[in-house]
Amino acid sequence: MAVDSVPLLEVAANSVASALAAQEGGAGRVELCAALELGGVTPSYAEIATARDQLAIPLYVLIRPRGGDFLYNDFECEVMQRDIEVCVALGCDGVVLGVLDAQGQVDAARSRVLVAAAGALGVTFHRAFDMARDPAQALEAVIDLGCERVLTSGAQASAIDGAAQIRALLAQAAGRVTVMPGAGVHARNIAALAQATGAKELHASAKQQLPSRMHHRQPGLDDMARGEWRSDSTEIRAMVTALRELSTQAGNHPP
Repeated sequence: MAVDSVPLLEVAANSVASALAAQEGGAGRVELCAALELGGVTPSYAEIATARDQLAIPLYVLIRPRGGDFLYNDFECEVMQRDIEVCVALGCDGVVLGVLDAQGQVDAARSRVLVAAAGALGVTFHRAFDMARDPAQALEAVIDLGCERVLTSGAQASAIDGAAQIRALLAQAAGRVTVMPGAGVHARNIAALAQATGAKELHASAKQQLPSRMHHRQPGLDDMARGEWRSDSTEIRAMVTALRELSTQAGNHPP
């Protein structure tokens, strides 16, 4: 009996070091960003260029000018468009974006300009989707934009909590767009999430805070003496292994 295809793991990487850890751990794709503590924003030109030079796996770049909500003004949209043009010029594989209007609907007009700027690059609609008023309506809007996937927690704090909604979105999508669960995904729950949703792509950051290598510490400034956050290749490898084992079990025990 043939083994089912192994679901792909995408890793949200907050640096080149995290991106390389994702590749080392067996991830199938990197979403490069900065400031994960803000939910992620667009990384610098140099970070994108260096990651593109170093990675052999597909590289997508988060296009988000700031933390906070997803209602953007004209200047912010121009910044996003120019960042997308940078990604095109640097040979990235795709971009990750999302724009809503004040009523909680996908802002089709602004989003369409950004998708057009991406040209042949793949486009993922990010978790702005989870802030949409009507998930079913938002999914149709994302499909109409021509996005290839949508990242979602099922409008819950974690993808496990939103598994039923994610499964419903997958059914609605019917192959027209990839629905990728993300938020709170780790090695202990990724197989259960894949089973519960039927998703073929999953998203995680696998981040851990490293101890600072500074020998000198300034009294009273402990917050500035902490080590960096970095994706953990061991955790990523454990997630990839869990997905492979799940796929093997599915292949050996057909429904």
